[in-house]
Amino acid sequence: MSIMATTHPSPTGDEPGEDPSSPATQPGLWARLKWAVRGGDLPQAEDAQPTANPFETTPSIANLRDLRVEDVAVPSADIVSVPVTITKDDLVRTFRDSGLTRLPVYNGTLDTPMGFVHLKDLALRHGFNGNGGRLQLRKMLRPLLYVPASMPIGVLLAKMQADRKHMALVIDEYGGTDGLVTIEDLIEQVVGEIEDEHDVAEGQYWNLEKPGCYLAAAKTPLDEFQAEINMDLTQAEDVDPEEVDTLGGLVFMLSGRVPARGEVVQHPAGVEFEIVDADSRHIKRLRAHVVAQTEA
Repeated sequence: MSIMATTHPSPTGDEPGEDPSSPATQPGLWARLKWAVRGGDLPQAEDAQPTANPFETTPSIANLRDLRVEDVAVPSADIVSVPVTITKDDLVRTFRDSGLTRLPVYNGTLDTPMGFVHLKDLALRHGFNGNGGRLQLRKMLRPLLYVPASMPIGVLLAKMQADRKHMALVIDEYGGTDGLVTIEDLIEQVVGEIEDEHDVAEGQYWNLEKPGCYLAAAKTPLDEFQAEINMDLTQAEDVDPEEVDTLGGLVFMLSGRVPARGEVVQHPAGVEFEIVDADSRHIKRLRAHVVAQTEA
């Protein structure tokens, strides 16, 4: 015996049983991003009651129209890049120290970019330790996007998606390199900071990678970290204990500026702070090498 399912006409005249306000009939993330880029309102089903939606209430969705590339790009002075003449050992070391998977490659200076090299290509050709044959970097180069600083980030995001490219160099009016932006930088302007498996776990301020080596968030309370390593880091000439509360603030005071990604800041007490992630405005993550613990 077969059972026939019966349906009743929808009072709104839509397909039987379909609720226009249900999540299944609402536009997805990419659809919402496209509508935001075009400057229109999000599509609403007729006679549908307004429902609370995080993408409609999140103020940062407007960043796709309001912000320009120059607002989110990494300045040229902070770009981690390599010359086309780099040796294999130095290239492996740069990937390891920076924690990046893509590096711009230039000929002479960064104002003459040639493309970028992907860590995956290096690993497939030479193994994960950079062994196995002579490096032929030119054959591994992938093309870059070149964009003006005035381009809206929504337009660039759509172009990156269409061209399947994750990195773009910002070019000034004279053809020189003015900055760099990745697709992750753009998406973070909409959905917030994107963390990966190397980030500090939620609810924690630092991870102990090995004895004497900590991967820490810049917002780590200084007093808690000092208690962890049993050291007083405020006893330094350029540090005012009344003015610094976080580990990132301590490093900022030691250097007198926002240090670039990959830069190492020395503390007089023997601690080395390696900048893992930062932009032109603030430090995000750093690695603390506590010499005293390592030697102990």
